[in-house]
Amino acid sequence: IMGCAPNASHSPVFLLLGFSRARVPPALPFLLFLAIYLTTIMGNVTLVLLISRDSRLHSPMYYLLRGLSLIDMGLSTVILPQLLAHLVSNYPAIPAARCFAQFFFFYVFGVTDTLVIAVMALDRYVAICDPLHYHSVMNRQLCACLLALCWVVSIVHTMLHVGLLLPLYWAGDAEGNVNLPHFFCDHRPLLRASCSDIHSNELAIFLEGGFLMLGPCSLIVLSYIHIGATILRLPSAAGRCRAVSTCGSHLTMVGFFYGTIIWVYFQPPSQNSQDQDMVAAVMYTTITPLANPFVYSLRNKDVKSAFHGLLGRGRVDS
Repeated sequence: IMGCAPNASHSPVFLLLGFSRARVPPALPFLLFLAIYLTTIMGNVTLVLLISRDSRLHSPMYYLLRGLSLIDMGLSTVILPQLLAHLVSNYPAIPAARCFAQFFFFYVFGVTDTLVIAVMALDRYVAICDPLHYHSVMNRQLCACLLALCWVVSIVHTMLHVGLLLPLYWAGDAEGNVNLPHFFCDHRPLLRASCSDIHSNELAIFLEGGFLMLGPCSLIVLSYIHIGATILRLPSAAGRCRAVSTCGSHLTMVGFFYGTIIWVYFQPPSQNSQDQDMVAAVMYTTITPLANPFVYSLRNKDVKSAFHGLLGRGRVDS
């Protein structure tokens, strides 16, 4: 195999050593990530239940938000349980088949997340720029079609990158183990560790992946340009504040999620270190799913009212 050692293989055992260099007892990150995972699941499950049960939340925005919460739970579940298991193990190994499966589901949930966030920008555009036709335009059928389209595009995109990844070779140590200085099977670490020619993979990330990011980013930017122009034309300050408040949560998550993804995947490899990649990956794989239900609910009167109503109903039932 050109450029690879004789023991190079398509299917080695990968050692995920991302936290092995940390100068802290393994119990500390274990407890931290366990708390993050449990809070993420509880927060998103609560939000899904509130949106499903309370009639005040049966609007297009909350229908999309419920879909986003389900995606966030999937993204966390793909990453964190395995990370927790490896933090208490002396041998943080993952076979190639499981590694590629984790890569596939991570990519599917992650890309779908970015696309749904862009669809939510379109929802905010219609709600603020054309409020009279909001419910007729952003109806349940259109929202369902847009969510389905996000999943289809994400799966096709992921299959392309998995297809380019599978033919690669990795040269391990005498036991066939390949060290990955990361905490899950992410794209960049897998490519860096390969001894094969990865120019096609890099080209696909920058061209196809860049095009996929450009579409949602353009939709978000154009939506908010029109939203900003509409807000400036509103006659009352109270109306402008109310319109801005409906977009604040979404803009926060857009900057956070898209910023970290662009940082990791769309810089030349020489310009960002493995440690920087890992910090950014922690942000968008663990912190963003954790923050979403709180960012979208703490400043939202409807969600808070629904939550208080659910608590009150529980007390009455008990």
